[in-house]
Amino acid sequence: MNITFRIERKLLDRARADLRRRHRFAHERVGFFLAKPAELPSGGITLSVTDYHPVDDDHYVRDDTVGAMMGSAAISKALEVAYRSQASMFHVHLHEHEGMPAFSRTDNRENAKFVPDFFKVVPNLPHGAVVWSIDRACGNCWLPSTRQPTAISDFVEVGAPLRWWPWRS
Repeated sequence: MNITFRIERKLLDRARADLRRRHRFAHERVGFFLAKPAELPSGGITLSVTDYHPVDDDHYVRDDTVGAMMGSAAISKALEVAYRSQASMFHVHLHEHEGMPAFSRTDNRENAKFVPDFFKVVPNLPHGAVVWSIDRACGNCWLPSTRQPTAISDFVEVGAPLRWWPWRS
């Protein structure tokens, strides 16, 4: 299945600025993108990002084994936003390098723990996680039908100039 993740450059820039802020003990920041999915006649899905929600400073948990660890309050708040908006939710963080980023084993393990929780509040929409580098992104989308991670096929940054790249470029 073709899954396209679409975001306006201004919104991505705002999220990146937030994700680059220093935290008093976490080594990186994380947040959530709210998205509205649209099924395509071809059977694919376009996920159009509509908003960014940062994780509050006091919702991080000290854990020196990872760059950032969200506490239960961060997940609860994201679940509430997804429920109120009846929208898809995608966890996001940055890898500050050029080229294709990748999820770490820890990212994959933790994503598999909390992303399915979003089906408890919005069961009929996809949810997932993305990681952005300076110039690329990769991500996984859990579809309602399978509730298993599927690679996001394409990323589109809408702005001038328009940027598009396939996930495995």
